[in-house]
Amino acid sequence: MSNQEEVLRLRKELETVSSDVRREFGSFRSEQLNWKPNVDRWSVGQCLDHLMTGNKHFFPILDSIVSATKKTVFMERIPLLPGVWGKLLIKSLNPKNTRKMKARPNFQPASSDLPSNIVHQFIDQQGEFADWMDKMKDMDLDRIIITSPAMKLMTYSVMDGYRFLVLHEQRHLQQAQRVVAEEKFPK
Repeated sequence: MSNQEEVLRLRKELETVSSDVRREFGSFRSEQLNWKPNVDRWSVGQCLDHLMTGNKHFFPILDSIVSATKKTVFMERIPLLPGVWGKLLIKSLNPKNTRKMKARPNFQPASSDLPSNIVHQFIDQQGEFADWMDKMKDMDLDRIIITSPAMKLMTYSVMDGYRFLVLHEQRHLQQAQRVVAEEKFPK
């Protein structure tokens, strides 16, 4: 599959997440968006806030690539390392992987008192994400190496970043769906 074809496929998967979020949670009241099954689990709103928090850290990196101002750092020049990290992240963030992971502190969602327009904010940000994909679809995204905004020692290709970001969204969409399926979820 060519770079452009894969970007289009990932963009469609991003759009599917957006439409699923809109359809499943778009009419929820604030009480429903902020309801948590217990103190250790996130609400629907927190799942969306976490995704928005994570995604927004990538936008300045993508902007630097599009504007040709990105500077390559030493860790991005180490051969094989980006491929290893990329594969690891794709595997760990895949929705089929049921192993729980702890979000890094700067990627934690806000408290569970999120505004009722969180769904619309998420969908708007998804549009921004799709715009970045469109701007970069003609670039060789497997060869552009970036440093993770979550961990400065971790590098991967932009394409792997797109792959795991979409999987990450699918994973948290499923998490939010499980919250709604809870017996005590407010109707």
